[in-house]
Amino acid sequence: MAKRGLVAAALATLVATSAATAQSPGTASPRPAAQIDRNGVLILVRSTLLAVQQANETGNYTVLRDLGSSTFQQTNTAARLGEIFASLRAQKLDLSGVGVLDPQLTLLPQIESSGDMHMAGFFPSVPVQINFELAYTPVAGRWRLSGVSVGLGSSSPVAPSTPPVAAAAPSAAKEPASSKRKP
Repeated sequence: MAKRGLVAAALATLVATSAATAQSPGTASPRPAAQIDRNGVLILVRSTLLAVQQANETGNYTVLRDLGSSTFQQTNTAARLGEIFASLRAQKLDLSGVGVLDPQLTLLPQIESSGDMHMAGFFPSVPVQINFELAYTPVAGRWRLSGVSVGLGSSSPVAPSTPPVAAAAPSAAKEPASSKRKP
């Protein structure tokens, strides 16, 4: 059954550290792109979501926790991660398809003011798509998980809630006067 919007969300930490890095619209500056290639992104996204899948399957979130940065580990006990992902586990969401599908990024990897790399996107699967938002902290030359959000979304296009303003319809084409038939 396809559901619209983000049905189940699990936020292990503040992914974008939005409260700490929020800026007023006038002072917002573009975030620098992360220096990571496509394969690096695929490895991070797939390994993280497969770790969530395995934790959900087993009910054991210690490995997922241990893959995180020290801040992630201090913020989240294995039991807390189990609570955060309880709704996904209850839905029996199978994330194993992320191992073979290519993610579609809606937010290219960028470096936040905190130094964390932040990215978001989805896996276009049917009947629902898997949405994700991830953050990683650089630790000893490696990216360590600092935030994860996973949920379900509609895999079909959704019309906007308010209809867009339609452009004026072009006037009907008229035949030239010389080509009109006379009765």
